[in-house]
Amino acid sequence: MTIDGGGAQATMMSMARAERAELTEFLATLTPQQWATPSLCAGWSVKDVVAHMFSYEELNAFGLLMRFVKGRVVRANEVGVREFSALTPPELLEFVGQHLQPRGLTAGFGGMIALVDGMIHHQDIRRPLGQPRTIAAGRLERVLQLVPKNPRLGARPRINGLRLRATDLDWTHGSGPEVTGTGEALLVAMAGRPAAVADLSGPGRRTLAQRLS
Repeated sequence: MTIDGGGAQATMMSMARAERAELTEFLATLTPQQWATPSLCAGWSVKDVVAHMFSYEELNAFGLLMRFVKGRVVRANEVGVREFSALTPPELLEFVGQHLQPRGLTAGFGGMIALVDGMIHHQDIRRPLGQPRTIAAGRLERVLQLVPKNPRLGARPRINGLRLRATDLDWTHGSGPEVTGTGEALLVAMAGRPAAVADLSGPGRRTLAQRLS
């Protein structure tokens, strides 16, 4: 089993834990101003995104049901962010450090939820801060394989009829006019973030940009 969660023998759960560990290390370097920086998630700061990512960790079935009731399902994420809003960044960072191993809802599907959401939201935080990173290739490729067929993320209508090709990984998806870029940029675009378009190229780029706008 690989330690970094990116090798061929790594499970999605171990990859999710590795992703969270890297996020925790990064968050520990942020200033109060950086915690308050707007993320790629509209209306959410860096702190809000972190709160969202970990707000489901300690919910039992009843707690999860009540959150959906409070948020009328579609706004359940906002409920979680509000519930964590009183925590200071150091307190939230401590909570994150205590929950590197996914549990509850985020442990679903063998850790897939924590892995996919964790990697996307990690970039939602890093990109506005101008803090790029190198994601373990095996881990990134695994997430790239999962995102197109995940209906919750809505990637399919964004990339339908296009061929995506990573320039730094052996990964392609779909057919049609080609969109090329790093695996990270393609991931962020598939997740619906227009900020990634500037890092992409190819004849299909314009179509993808229009769909993201």
